This record gives sequence, structure tokens and C-alpha cells, in this order.
Amino acid sequence: MAIVRDGFPASEGIVSGPVHILHWGVPEVPHETITPDRIEEEEEKFNAAREWAKGRIREVRHTTAERLGTMEARIFEPQLAMLDDAEVVDGTIRYIRENRLTAARAFDWRMLELQALWIRTRNPMVLDRLNDVEDLQVRVLHYLLDRPEPGDLDSLDEPVIVVARSVSPSLTAQMDPDRTLGVATDMGTRTSHWAILARSMQIPAVVGLLDISQVAWEGQEAILDGRIGRVVLDPNDRDREVYRARKVRLEEWEKELELVSKADTVTNDGQPVALRANVDLPSEVVRARDQGAEGIGLFRTEFLVVGRSSMPEEEEQYQAYRQAAEAFPDGAVVIRTYDLGGDKFPMFLQMAREENPFLGWRAIRVCLDRLDLFRPQLRAFLRATVHGDVRIMLPLVNDVEEILRVRELLGEEEENLKREGIPYYSGYKVGILLETPAAALDAAELARHCDFFSIGTNDLVQYTLAVDRTNPRLAHLYNPFHPAVVRQLHQVARVGRAAGIEVSVCGEMAANPLGAYLLLGLDIWSLSVAWPAVSEVRKVIREFRVEDARNAARKALAAPTGRDVVQCLVEGVGSSVDLSIFSGRWSLSLP
Repeated sequence: MAIVRDGFPASEGIVSGPVHILHWGVPEVPHETITPDRIEEEEEKFNAAREWAKGRIREVRHTTAERLGTMEARIFEPQLAMLDDAEVVDGTIRYIRENRLTAARAFDWRMLELQALWIRTRNPMVLDRLNDVEDLQVRVLHYLLDRPEPGDLDSLDEPVIVVARSVSPSLTAQMDPDRTLGVATDMGTRTSHWAILARSMQIPAVVGLLDISQVAWEGQEAILDGRIGRVVLDPNDRDREVYRARKVRLEEWEKELELVSKADTVTNDGQPVALRANVDLPSEVVRARDQGAEGIGLFRTEFLVVGRSSMPEEEEQYQAYRQAAEAFPDGAVVIRTYDLGGDKFPMFLQMAREENPFLGWRAIRVCLDRLDLFRPQLRAFLRATVHGDVRIMLPLVNDVEEILRVRELLGEEEENLKREGIPYYSGYKVGILLETPAAALDAAELARHCDFFSIGTNDLVQYTLAVDRTNPRLAHLYNPFHPAVVRQLHQVARVGRAAGIEVSVCGEMAANPLGAYLLLGLDIWSLSVAWPAVSEVRKVIREFRVEDARNAARKALAAPTGRDVVQCLVEGVGSSVDLSIFSGRWSLSLP
């Protein structure tokens, strides 16, 4: 009997093949003491392991740079630094000498000690440094124990679907798309660094499956649908036929998308729509352009800091922003300032434990408190404005004072650039990402100090409904079509029109056909979606009629339940778009 597990879609694609269970983790290290005459020998073993690990990490970094880009390859820098860190090296040597432990046992103890220390002193949700420690621990211990390096997929006889409790960015970066059909994990979210890499490498992935690594076994047949977030183990003939037909339909759909990739984004009755892309990494900018994006509506900048042991230099940031601007000489490039906090904290930021980190020190709050981090980003942004329509967007803004403080800082950095003779464009735009009910309710006041609004529907839904969008148990409660959400979207759209500023949506709702239909019906003419979805959204927009969407939106605004909202939109779309192609991926059918 088939076993079906539903999780979260992390990287699109439908694949089938044999399961490969990836046993990636810290090995058991036997407790063994040594005689005094072996101390020097064990120290030499440890140093040899360090040198081997450095060489191996540099190899992987080089391969990653060639395949994905230099920015992405920097995820390995913390591990290289850690191999020479006095806390790691001196502590291990001390255990060998004073406790007479083997190199493996001494290193294992020291790493466990550091992990315990960091868990106590840092936000427990911040896994970047702990992941680096575990990655390093696994690599070095396997060498010291004379075991093969884990996660090696090169020796497999056939392409596989990798199943694991979790994977690390370094493991993902080493995956060969020809050998790794897809990845399914118990843990993780769509925003996990490894999931971002998987999307960049176009490896289908499903995360948050809870127990897939325990119910699957080596060689078992599996179907993985990275579009809707489902894995089917031991599929029967009907399952195979359903997914075979679905894959054929999607391939046909993708061929249709190619035909519209260069077409104008305009509704069936002539309303132009600005369709931009959301990108996580610089390497995705060109892919977004190739998909026909008209600009970048959300350039996430966390890649510059997460996983780093030190703050990025201004020049590095400037080059990344310039690259995006030059890729879209005729389109807007909206750069979001660091959205750190919650589950994204670089190791160089000291972070006390918080009970509710997603409601804590994050986003604009971090930036305004850490000007040593924020000022170089503002300078890099200002310098990039000479290369195109580069705009700056501030995340999680609730208060006018936050915008005023950022404008004050920008003014100071403008003066500094003038004194230094460094050019910038003074007519740049500053906007905010509306992500909370507070911002939506205060939109009229916020609009007086902004050049544009962008609505982050992912967090707006989460904060409005008090539902953690990464919690699989609450997935059925996370509803972007809840009446409270729909009415806030309407409120912000009205305020933006009255203020004469652009209102866009960059959350996942914009890539949902019914969501896009609703947004057009609310007279929101700027959408930004994940770069792989650009052509798809363009195609459905070209099938819509604005007047139909407005009528459906009016009915949706009066609807008492989320179910009724969806009903209004489904009836409004009618037969103009084949919604079944999206079945399971979005809430397109009535709950």
C-alpha cells in the first residue's frame, strides 16, 4: 500500500526513482584513553585531519563557485575559519594532553562543548553556526575514524531521490543534479539555505515531512512532487499513472509558458501589469531576466551575511546590487535591507535567547540598532543607484519614526559620499514592506513618508491569523484568503492609490492564480513572484479580465469566510484559466 506524506514545496519539479537514505550525522565516537607516549601522535592525527578537511572544503567551495557563483560559495568560509579557531584547536589539543583522549574523542568533546555553549547564549532557532559546527564535526570525525566521507552520492549506480532527516547547505552544494533527482527531508522550510540552493540548482525538493526518513527505506520506489509538497512511497499503478499524466500536463504547460516568456504582461482587456521577480541569490538575477521578469521586486540581501563569520564589506554589497541593476537597465530593482532575526542570524551578531524570536529583535529593528552593519549597506545601495532604478525597501516597518530614522541615515551617507566624490542618484525611492496588521492599519500615515508600498503577504497572513507558517500542524489554518487578510489588502491598495504611490505584492500570494486574480481585482498592478514562476503568472494574467476580477473582488470583500472568498474567486475566474494544473499547490478548491 502506498505511503503518502505531505510537507512543504521547496523546489519545483516532479520526479520518480529509487530512494537513497542519506545517513548524515555525527558518528558515535568510542571513549578511548591513550598512554603518554601517544599524545604527540594523536596531535599529529588531529592536525592532519584539519589540513585534510581544509583541502576538502576548498575543493567543494571551488566547485560551488563554478556551478553557482562566488557569493554562494562563501557558505564554506565559516568552516574554514573554524578549523583554525583557537577555541576549536586549542581546546582539542588540551583534551588530548590533559585528559589523554584520542584525537577523535577530544575533538568530539570540544565540539559538543562549544555547541552547548552557543545553544545557551544564542537564539535556539539560529542554526547557522550550529550547522557549521555539525558539518565540520561530521567531516573531521569521519576522517579520524577512518570512515568514508558521508553524503557522497558519486558512487551510486543510478540517480536517486535523497531522503534524510535534514541536509546542510554544503551537502546540497555538492549534489549533482544528474545523480540527485530530488530531496525529501523531515525538517526544514522553504527559506532554509539548503532549499534556496536546491532551487538555484533546479533540484526538486520537499521539506517538513516529519518522518519520511523513518518510513522510507533504501531502494524503495518513490514519487516526489516539489510543486505541491508531496512524496508517495511504494506508489501503485494508479499513483504512477496520475503523476505521469500530471507530469505530461506540466511539461505541456511549460511549453506554453515559453511562448509567453517574452510577451507583454497585460490582461485580456488591456490592463498592463508590472511583473517582477523575487530573488535570493545574485545568480538568480539572470535567470529571472530570462524568464521575462520586468525587474526585481524583492532582492533579499541575507545571503550577504547569513553563514558568515564577519560582516560583508561595502564593496562586496555594492557589486551585488550593481549586478542586479545592470541586468535590468529598464526595470526597477527593489533591494530589501537585511531581514535578519527569527530564523536568520549571522554568527557575528550576538543574540540573546528570545521566547518569541519572530516577534523579537529582527528586520529593521536589528538594522537601526546595529549601524555598523546597516551603514555600509546604505552606502552600497546609494552607490548602486547610478546603475539603474534601484530602490530601497525596509522590512517589518510599523512606525513612521523608523522610516524617518532611515531617511536621516541615508542623508548622512549622501553627505559622506559627496565629500568623497563618489556618485549616486539623488532621486532614488524609499519604500516599506508592509507585513503586519499595524502597518496596514496605519498605512495612510506611513504613505506620507514612502515612495512605494510592497505587501509581504507571507508574514501579513502569519501575523494576522497568529499562525506560524512554517508549522506543518498549522498548515490548514494558514489561509491567505481569510476575510481579515483580504480586507487589509483592500485597505492598503486604497491608501496607495490615494497617496499616488505604487502598491505591489511580493509574497507568495502573488504567484497563486486566485491570489493574483484577487490582487488585480483590488487594482494592485505590480506583482513580484519567485523567479521560476514569472512566466506562469504572466500566462494566467493574460487570460484574466480586469472587470471580471473587480467584480469577484467586490464579492470577496463581502464574503464572511475564507471558503466564501475562494468561491467568489473561482466563480470569477470561470473557465478562463485551467486551475487544475495548480491543484494541491494552492488553496484553489473550496476547503
